[in-house]
Amino acid sequence: MTKIIGVRFRTAGKVYYFDPKNMEIKRGQHVIVETARGTEYGHVVVGTKEVAREEVVQPLKPVLRIATAEDDEHAKRNREKEREAMAICQKKILKHNLDMKLIDAEYTFDNNKILFYFTADGRIDFRELVKDLAVVFKMRIELRQIGVRDETKILGGVGICGRPLCCHTYLSEFAPVSIKMAKEQNLSLNPTKISGVCGRLMCCLKNEEDTYEYLNSRLPDVGETVTLPDGDQGEVHSVNVLRQTVKVLIEVDDGKEMSEYPVSELKFKPKKRKNNNKDNDREIKESREICDSEAEPKERKREGRENCDNERVSKEHRENRDNERGPKERRENRDNEREPKERRDRREPRERRDNREHRNNRRHNRGEKPEVTRERESE
Repeated sequence: MTKIIGVRFRTAGKVYYFDPKNMEIKRGQHVIVETARGTEYGHVVVGTKEVAREEVVQPLKPVLRIATAEDDEHAKRNREKEREAMAICQKKILKHNLDMKLIDAEYTFDNNKILFYFTADGRIDFRELVKDLAVVFKMRIELRQIGVRDETKILGGVGICGRPLCCHTYLSEFAPVSIKMAKEQNLSLNPTKISGVCGRLMCCLKNEEDTYEYLNSRLPDVGETVTLPDGDQGEVHSVNVLRQTVKVLIEVDDGKEMSEYPVSELKFKPKKRKNNNKDNDREIKESREICDSEAEPKERKREGRENCDNERVSKEHRENRDNERGPKERRENRDNEREPKERRDRREPRERRDNREHRNNRRHNRGEKPEVTRERESE
């Protein structure tokens, strides 16, 4: 077992674990810890407790000390200096005419470095800006580009529900959200109604996804035929997910009438709960098929290169095999691979063949008829 405490450095930020050593630290206190960025001032959100050694990433960095009144005052002064740094950096951005939006500034506790967070549509060349800021602040400067969700998390705001944003109050990490969750909860697919302040799908769609998925699995589909308590059958017209009731169209003599029944009184073929892993596998397979169909022309060009590579590999294999043999054996095997057996049996010796070719060349130059080889005579 290992003793740990959980520390946050920003509002609703990620929780980092540290080794409290022999100190008894309670939730709500402030501590000074050593991080990769240097000495930092953090807020304790998880008091001293013991966990299994496998649950935390080793090695844990130690807590230097519990924050004193001087440390609290120093952190307060840093917050004031951050507002001044924001104004200075904003002027420098306008001076260099950079297309970027400054979001926040943050001093490290030991004042060795200052971080500026910004958003931009693409990559920004801010090298000259960093040089100007380094001259003004006389410390290390780091500019970090963030996304729109992180921007909203830092700035905060009020959602369409009238409450402060979840990401700014308690969400430490963003969960993946898809349009499928809105369909599962029978919400309007109007982007203005299911999108948050950041313009992305609302994070709260994930909160009730498991509940709706379970309730929907207990209801029949619209249009499905169900058996009523009296034995008659009807067609499902609509369902109420939260009340777990079903409206059924029943055929009568004059026409059709609609009645509402609790789902527990109806008989129908139960649905299997959706397996997200299978859905993800199917989506991945479909995307791969699309990619393969787009890459088909490239594959045709690649086949020629692969054939050449195969020939080159087989040639290298033969050369390596020949190197392991003696000169005479290597020459004989190479000749055997080049010509079939019938031609090897009636082939002339190399010296005689070279002399004959030399004589034929001389005869050709004089305009005479070339010599007839043994192979032609035998044919």
